[in-house]
Amino acid sequence: MTVHLGVKSDAIENRYSFEWLFDIMADFRVSRLQLGSSFSTFAAEDDYFRRLRGRAEKRGIRISSLFTSHRELGGFASGDPALETATRRGWQRLIHVAALVGAESAGSNAGILLRDQPQLMQAGLECFFKHMKDLMGFARQKGLRAITIEPMSTTWEYPSTDKQIREMTSFFDRAHAEKPDETVPVLLCGDISHGVADEQERVLFDNWDMFELEIPWMWEFHFKNTDGIFNSTFGFGPKDRARGTIDIRKLRSLLDANATWFPTKSLVGYLELPGPKLGRDYTDRLLRGELEESLTALREEFTDQP
Repeated sequence: MTVHLGVKSDAIENRYSFEWLFDIMADFRVSRLQLGSSFSTFAAEDDYFRRLRGRAEKRGIRISSLFTSHRELGGFASGDPALETATRRGWQRLIHVAALVGAESAGSNAGILLRDQPQLMQAGLECFFKHMKDLMGFARQKGLRAITIEPMSTTWEYPSTDKQIREMTSFFDRAHAEKPDETVPVLLCGDISHGVADEQERVLFDNWDMFELEIPWMWEFHFKNTDGIFNSTFGFGPKDRARGTIDIRKLRSLLDANATWFPTKSLVGYLELPGPKLGRDYTDRLLRGELEESLTALREEFTDQP
């Protein structure tokens, strides 16, 4: 199995151009981009995305994935028919744009249960499963290879526990097996920084254990560093590696040891860097350094060529 190093575009939103990011990616021989969602994803004309694909390909960069950035598709658990409709329309748009840019997958988190409305959980899950079964066929029609769901770091965002991950993947495995020629599989976008801690900051589900559990369904994953209770997320510069809990070499060893269990032979890990605070003259200028430090550290273990 080949593990490619990629970058997610979140950090440049409203801050730098894609050309600026493409230059940095070229410097580090990174040829795979995960496009994060923004207002333009849901509002811009289709031609914008066709042109973005062309600009990337001219630089030798492939937009291989599209994945949401702002938890905007959480309406399936809202209990509100208008938000349910909007969420379904948002998923369809996400898949459509993924096809426009040439991505193989489109993904998001499964949904958000509002903390003052726990009674909506079961209905919300039923709503999610119902719509995703339809979207598996829609994604196939658009030429995608997978829909991805990201396991999260709170029990209010499904799935986040080992039981929920097994429940969800088993459901979609069966759904795809029923119509293998008409649907794409629903797989996982893992994140090595995602575990679950409770209200007393006790770790209930360790991020390393959860990541390993997800491997048989892991289509792609996110590189992020984090603290011991998954509160802050940051990159892999020298100071961040000193305070963080994600050992890059350990992650590389975990991937290699489980290479035969992944559902793909060409796995991409995308650096998902939040970056410095957005919209300040004294912070925006720091983004290049943060990206370069993290990519330098990741390149020590992930040395694939584009």
